[in-house]
Amino acid sequence: MFGISPLGWVHTLGSLPAIPAAVYMFARHGRIVPSSTAGGVYFASMLIGAASVGLIAHEPISYGIAGVTLVLLLVGYGVAWLPGRSGAKSYVETSSLTLTAFLLMLPTITEILRRVPDGHPLVTDLKSPILLGAQGALLAFLIVGLTAQIIYLRRQARLQRYGTNRGAT
Repeated sequence: MFGISPLGWVHTLGSLPAIPAAVYMFARHGRIVPSSTAGGVYFASMLIGAASVGLIAHEPISYGIAGVTLVLLLVGYGVAWLPGRSGAKSYVETSSLTLTAFLLMLPTITEILRRVPDGHPLVTDLKSPILLGAQGALLAFLIVGLTAQIIYLRRQARLQRYGTNRGAT
């Protein structure tokens, strides 16, 4: 079905839970929260997905995306373990993990458009306007979302630094 090999199904079904986990965390927290249950599901699914790309990839770019995703995933989940109380940790964590969600969705959208409906996909050419538009929309979501996350983190840091009762005597 959809021209997916058995190893392709392992990859697809292994990484699929990362999508609703990410959507849930973005909707509820505005970012991916590594210490949450959904964060654990996201980490495991992303690890399975990125690590299994080598079994199914047909394009060299797939290996690059998987490698960058793994590095960003490990940085995003590992930065909290670094010593010190640097305020930069939350920016590194949030940015890294948001980029992993983008790198998850980029090939996901591409593969869906190239395989659905079965036998008559919406896109047959990687330069299709539909595909390029969908990828452009993902990039726009990334830019707007990451900007909003950084603004939020800056406001939170400012509130912690100066307190919430700045006008009180």
